[in-house]
Amino acid sequence: MGSRVTACLLLLLACPVPRQGFAAPNPQNGAGEPTAEVRVQASRTFKFLPRSWNFFGYDEPNYTYAPNGKRLLGEIAGLGPVPGYVRTHNLFTSGDGSGSLKWGSTNVYTEDAAGRPVYDWTIVDRIFDTYHALGITPLVELGFMPQALSTNPEPYRHNFPNGPIFTGWAYPPKDYNKWGELVFHFVQHLRERYGVETQGWLWEVWNEPDIPYWKGTPEEYFKLYDYAADAVLRALPGADVGGPDSTGPANDKAAEFLRSFLEHCAHQKNFATGKTGAPLSFISFHPKGAPTLVDGHVRMGISRHLLAVQRGFQIVASFPEWRGTPIILGESDPEGCAACSAQSHPENAYRNGPLYAAYTVEVLSRIQELAFREHVDFRGAVTWAFEFEDQPPFAGFRELATNGIDKPVLNAFRMLGLLDGDRLKASSTAAVSLDEILSSGVRGSPDINVLASGEDRGLNILLWNYHDDDVPAPDAAVRLIVSNIAVLGPRVLVEHFRVDGTHSNAYSAWKRMGAPQQLSAEQLQELQAAGELEQMESPRWAPFANNELRLDLKLPRQGLSLIRIEW
Repeated sequence: MGSRVTACLLLLLACPVPRQGFAAPNPQNGAGEPTAEVRVQASRTFKFLPRSWNFFGYDEPNYTYAPNGKRLLGEIAGLGPVPGYVRTHNLFTSGDGSGSLKWGSTNVYTEDAAGRPVYDWTIVDRIFDTYHALGITPLVELGFMPQALSTNPEPYRHNFPNGPIFTGWAYPPKDYNKWGELVFHFVQHLRERYGVETQGWLWEVWNEPDIPYWKGTPEEYFKLYDYAADAVLRALPGADVGGPDSTGPANDKAAEFLRSFLEHCAHQKNFATGKTGAPLSFISFHPKGAPTLVDGHVRMGISRHLLAVQRGFQIVASFPEWRGTPIILGESDPEGCAACSAQSHPENAYRNGPLYAAYTVEVLSRIQELAFREHVDFRGAVTWAFEFEDQPPFAGFRELATNGIDKPVLNAFRMLGLLDGDRLKASSTAAVSLDEILSSGVRGSPDINVLASGEDRGLNILLWNYHDDDVPAPDAAVRLIVSNIAVLGPRVLVEHFRVDGTHSNAYSAWKRMGAPQQLSAEQLQELQAAGELEQMESPRWAPFANNELRLDLKLPRQGLSLIRIEW
C-alpha cells in the first residue's frame, strides 16, 4: 500500500488527476435527495476511539512460523501504530509440531518413567520468537491438556473434519498441582526469554469451557482457572490474567456459565489458595453471528452476534466487583467455525469477498455503541481468522489471507488502522438504529454509516454500506459534508481508498483469471498486488468554502470508503 500512495503523492503536481473517485457535486439522484448525507464535525471530539479491532486468533499455532504465517503476522503488526494482539489454541497440546485444520501441538509436557514432569520449550520458542521478531503482543491462551496429564488420554489427536474433535486434549488434569506447575514453568520460561516485554502480555485460561472444549464440570474449570491464575502470578507478579472465554451468552446455558464464573471469582473459595475469590484482570466471552443460505444467497446473522454481546455486557455490569473490569471478546465472528470451508458450508460464502469486510466494520462499530450504552469497559474483539496451510486458494475458510494473498477483509482492518487520533462527531441520515439491528438485523434499508477520527493536520473518515443479504443492489449516493476544518488555505488534500467488488479485492481478480487452483509465480504476484488496499483515484486538492468541504461519491452495497483529508 505504501508504495502506491507515495508514488501518487510524488506525481500529484506533475500530472493530470483523474476524477472518477468522487462524483461531481449534484444533490439530485433520480428520486430527488442523495441516498445518504454524512456529516463530520472536524472540531468536535466525541470520545477516544479505542483500537478494539486490533486482536486476532487461530487454532493452529504451528502456522505461526510457516512462511505465509510470518508474512501475515508482519502485516498484522503493521496495521497501525498500536501492536496487534494474537491468541492461539493448542499451546500445551502434545504432538510432533505438525498442523492441520483445528489442530496444532508444541509437546511442552511429558513425563518420565517415574511420572516426573519433563518440559520442552523448543516449539513454543519458535512460536513466541516469531511474535517477538515481528512486534506482535501475545494474548496467551493456557491450553490444552497435555496427553500425559489428561484424565482420558486416548484417543488424543483428532482428524477434523473426519471423526470426533473433542478427544483427550479436552479433559481435566489428573493432577491439578502438576497443571499449576506446568503453567508456572511455562510463564517463567517466557519471562526469562523475553524479559520486561512479558509485562504487557495478556494471559487467559482455556477456551469455551461451557461446551465440550472442556470435558469437565464448571467447578472443575473454576479449579483449573484458580491453579493457572495463581501460577501465572507467581511467575510474573502483576500479570493480567482473565477468562473464562466462554461461548456467546445469548444462549441461556452460556449466560449462566459466565455468571457463575464471575460469582466464583468474586465470592467463592479459591481452589489453589484457599482464600476468597480469584484474580480477574479482564473478562472474556465469544459472541458469534449466524449466516444462513436464503434463496441461493448468503444472509448474515448480525442480530444474534450483537445480542450475545449485549447480554454479556449486561451480565458483567450486574456485578459491582466487575463492572469496571475490561472486557475482551476472545472470539467475535460472523459464525463459529473458521475451518469449515464454504465448499462444504455454502452459508460461509461471504468470506472471500467484501461482505466479510463490511460486516466486520459494522459489527465493531455497533459493539462500541453497545459498550457506551451499557457503561462497560470494552477493550477488544478478537477476529478468529488467520491463514490455512496446504489448502486451495479461496476455498472459503474464515481467514485474512489465502496462500499468501490478502483477502478484502484484511483491507477493512487496514482502513481501521488509518483511523488515528480522537473520534469525531459524525452522523449519517441513512444509519440504521442499533435497536433495529438488535431486533431484526439489517434486512430493510442498508446501513450507510460512518466513523471519523481527527489529528492536528488531518482527519480520516470511514464510510460503509452494509446489508445482511448478499444480493445485487444499486450503489448508494453519498454526500459527505465536513465542517469546522481548522485550516488557513483554500483547499485540502484528499485521498480515497476503497474496498468493494472490484477494488482491494484479490478474490475478484482470481475469478477473472479463471479461478486457477495452482498458481504460477506471476499469478501469485498479480493477486498479491490485487490484495493491497487500493485508491479510487490519485490524491487531489479539493476546494472548500464557508469552512465546509463537500464531496459526493457512489458507495456500492457491501463497500467501504476511507477518506483521508490533510492540510
